[in-house]
Amino acid sequence: MPRLLLAEDEPVLRMLVCDTLEDEGYEIDVACDGEEAMEKIKLTSYDLLILDYMMPRLSGLDVLVRARALPGGDRFKILMLSAKNQLTDKEKTAAAGADDFMSKPFSPLALSAKIEEMLHA
Repeated sequence: MPRLLLAEDEPVLRMLVCDTLEDEGYEIDVACDGEEAMEKIKLTSYDLLILDYMMPRLSGLDVLVRARALPGGDRFKILMLSAKNQLTDKEKTAAAGADDFMSKPFSPLALSAKIEEMLHA
């Protein structure tokens, strides 16, 4: 069963995504901000990180850069979620090592399909 980390500061979106992905059979951990996400990444082996671009304490982009710099930081896939959907934001996340980018708002089923695609690419 793939293990995922969702780093998202919006409680309602966090709950919606978790419920959807758990129903799909994923094991999912959550972080409410970037620092909590980094703590979990250092302690747990994940198949995929789902990072909100704009979070308190550390942004999703900061987490992305730091996670990729860790020993074995290339072992997991990273999906960036953001309401910031300008081309430059997508380019920044790709240059920092994100595997994909998904604009908010999105449907939970579209997110599930994107995760399935990323894990089996």
